[in-house]
Amino acid sequence: MSSSAAGKSHTTGQHTTALPAAVGDEVKIAVVIPCYKIKRHIGGVLSEIPADVHNIYCVDDACPQSSGAFILSEFAADPRVTVIARSSNGGVGAAVISGYERAMEDGMDIVIKLDGDGQMDPALIPVLIRPLLAGTADYVKGNRYYSPESLRGMPMIRKLGNTGLSFLSKLSTGYWHLFDPTNGYTAIDARVLRLLPLSKLHRGYFFESDMLFRLNLLRACAEDIPMNARYADEKSQLSVSRALLTFPFLHLRNLLKRIVYNHFLRNFSIASVELLLGSFLLPFGVINGILSWMESASSGEPATAGTVMLAALPVIVGVQFLLNYLAYDFSIVPTRPISNRLAMHFTRRDS
Repeated sequence: MSSSAAGKSHTTGQHTTALPAAVGDEVKIAVVIPCYKIKRHIGGVLSEIPADVHNIYCVDDACPQSSGAFILSEFAADPRVTVIARSSNGGVGAAVISGYERAMEDGMDIVIKLDGDGQMDPALIPVLIRPLLAGTADYVKGNRYYSPESLRGMPMIRKLGNTGLSFLSKLSTGYWHLFDPTNGYTAIDARVLRLLPLSKLHRGYFFESDMLFRLNLLRACAEDIPMNARYADEKSQLSVSRALLTFPFLHLRNLLKRIVYNHFLRNFSIASVELLLGSFLLPFGVINGILSWMESASSGEPATAGTVMLAALPVIVGVQFLLNYLAYDFSIVPTRPISNRLAMHFTRRDS
């Protein structure tokens, strides 16, 4: 169920942000804000959103603070604001998906996801969408790790947790050049958004990492932009301990899926062979070495040179094969935006 504070669209009189002429004369920009226990901060966030944004979708995810009703009462004069009320709490991912679906129904061209807790500066929206407007990326996200100043105020445990999760995200998503995967300040080309299987995306806090995994399967081009987080008295709903316990298994699942899809089903190369051989030789060498060491320790006799080589050689060769595979995986990170090709496809079909 959804209700609007006033109208559904907004056209600015000052200036218009435009895509290349081949795509369209005017870009409709939408902001999706998941709202759950952010009543104290949402007013400031909404008041700072630039005038170039056409629609603002505030998704009340069954918030106990009735944030949706608060927004409707306080921002009734802003024709851009629409409240989407969910009947039950489904998690941040479910809330964002509800906003994405509404944005696509309303024909938006660029959809931004912005948290309502005040940590993300709405003034960065023009910078966030610049690669999309220039046609150099399909998906853009913030990165708080570009400079030490960006991390001031972030708790140390969160810095360490994000660093570890960032490496796991590189493995599972295939975007080796991206960092800070849990950063929820994102923008996506709506043409690419329509290709994503939204029903399969994770409904909780793994949503951002799962988005990157699905985007890589589409071979979409993703990009980081530097940003500073603003920390005050807000409390993050994401538990670091819970993330460290659950996220690694979710990353492992996505890694295995990505390997099967990209290196065996859609393509098969020498890197696929190296991955298979390395995955067999490395554990074989390690297990054989451990068993040989245990036998030597129990008998008191030193292992022969042949026994040592039978354990060491598979480990050395297996590691080399896996490194070769990783080098190939680095080299195939998507760099060409698929949105440009989608624009050409639709132009030719309509002509």
